[in-house]
Amino acid sequence: MIDAPTFRSTLGRFATGVTVLTARDASGRDHGMTVSAFCSVSLDPPRVLCCVERSADMYPIIQAASHFAINILTTAQEPISRRFAEERDDRFDGLGYTRGLTGLVLLEDTLAYLECAVAARYDGGDHLVVLGDVIAGAASDGRPLLYYRGGYAQMER
Repeated sequence: MIDAPTFRSTLGRFATGVTVLTARDASGRDHGMTVSAFCSVSLDPPRVLCCVERSADMYPIIQAASHFAINILTTAQEPISRRFAEERDDRFDGLGYTRGLTGLVLLEDTLAYLECAVAARYDGGDHLVVLGDVIAGAASDGRPLLYYRGGYAQMER
């Protein structure tokens, strides 16, 4: 079996987009975290998945949430990614956002967003795998923020 450092190093060669996952707790309080473990699953029905580490403060929120939103970040939003990667209570303070159809936070000036209804949750080892049926979304022009080999990167095209 592959050891953890080799596995991490090998997967670090796979560039991923950077997103901020948002959801609400039972009291209606907003929560969010940076997520790079995100991908599309199906076109029919439109479905995506994201993975949340069990030790993350977002874990109990997404475990109970009926909906979540994915905000796909641009290169200009690296500071937002860093903010939502830290454990802090004021992640949304001073940020521009609107609320989507589900009432969830949609960050301003993102490359795209998706609002999802939770379709299923699966044990993913030290992560929870969450499938979401996409109920709304939109895209804008811009360059994506990428994560590669443990740091942020930009794509030139």
